[in-house]
Amino acid sequence: VQLVESGGGLVQPGGSLRVSCAASGFTLDYYAIAWFRRAPGKEREGVSCLSSSDSYYSDSVKGRFTIYRDNAKNTVYLQMNSLKPEDTAVYYCATRLLRCGTVAVGFFGSWGQGTQVTVSS
Repeated sequence: VQLVESGGGLVQPGGSLRVSCAASGFTLDYYAIAWFRRAPGKEREGVSCLSSSDSYYSDSVKGRFTIYRDNAKNTVYLQMNSLKPEDTAVYYCATRLLRCGTVAVGFFGSWGQGTQVTVSS
């Protein structure tokens, strides 16, 4: 089981960015994929999650971020719009069996290496 993030970068406030999480060694049909982020000096927090039966967005990103998947590519995407400086963080994806449920660090595994997203003018 392996997850690889990509797509991070530098974007101006109000801009958009899409990050990707490519999965290998398992099929997304039976797993939930979550996006977490860790901002400088802060704890890692759950941002969004998607499974075949449920989904989740944190209050801080609801209405601005969209999570979706491409089963043919076994990849989950996080489309981030109306980005704010406080969205600056390293973004990680992780997985758990079947459902998102409680989106907290301790419930997820197989973490990717992370991708840096910086929102700054």
